[in-house]
Amino acid sequence: MATPMRAPAAPVEEVRAARGEAHERSLISPMDLRTWRYRLLYAAILLVLLGALATALFPLYWMFTNAFKPTAEIYKFPPSLVPQSWNPANFKLIWEVFPFPKYFRNTLVIALGTLLLQITVSSMAGYALSKLRPALGRVVLLAFLSTLMVPSVAYLIPQFLNIRSLPILHISLFNTYWAIWLPAAASAFNIFLFKGFFDEIPNELVEAARVDGASTLQIFWRIILPLSRPVLAVVGIFTFTGSWNDFLWPLLVIQDPNKQPVSVALYYLNTSNVQWNAMMAALLITALPPILVALLFQRQLVRGIAFTGLTG
Repeated sequence: MATPMRAPAAPVEEVRAARGEAHERSLISPMDLRTWRYRLLYAAILLVLLGALATALFPLYWMFTNAFKPTAEIYKFPPSLVPQSWNPANFKLIWEVFPFPKYFRNTLVIALGTLLLQITVSSMAGYALSKLRPALGRVVLLAFLSTLMVPSVAYLIPQFLNIRSLPILHISLFNTYWAIWLPAAASAFNIFLFKGFFDEIPNELVEAARVDGASTLQIFWRIILPLSRPVLAVVGIFTFTGSWNDFLWPLLVIQDPNKQPVSVALYYLNTSNVQWNAMMAALLITALPPILVALLFQRQLVRGIAFTGLTG
């Protein structure tokens, strides 16, 4: 009796893909780590990354520890890396003095409005340059990319004059959130990122949908955007955190204390007689939302950066 033939074993990548597991890539494969040269290279890279991580985390650690130090210890020299006595009363004090809910609400409105406008404008512009192929599309893309070579402070004054008297309409946008939303609506870097991602989407999908009678907007909304979750995650997280931490431009265009974001309000709080430990507690509370967003969406962020980097 003949034994039935076994089906060939599926590759590991196919099995992992069937299970829904992500295939993580690395610069050094496990096969390379069997040699001492690659082990030394791996150790050197690891040491450099750990040094960069320590450099990036030390300001946060310093802010965290100073937020719990009593007033006498905050001015002690040499400073202590660990508080000798932990004083959480600083948070209660600053919460009673500073209206965090109001300024958090203002900052959230600014961040969400910037996020919505920037994703809408940048994704549509990237889609037009990638799939619609307009005349002089490359020239338009180069014109957008050329703005990345100009420092942001170079167009700060022209942008300020435009907000003071909006062209054609001749109205002022001062003390309105549109003064922040409009300049942030179009981002050359995000347009380039969306275009590079959309270029990797097969044109056959777009042509098939067009044959079925779908309009350009329907193709963009029902086909392109659902396939663009990685780049949407990257742009969304970077836009939200950048808008939350923005300081200079809101300081210039929002003078109304009832509309200012938390970063500007903390600047004016710093000019009053507030102790440094209470100020550090306020900064720690303000830094929590973007840190939590980055931690909650770190998997989508890492995969989105890797995917857009490989395909863009």
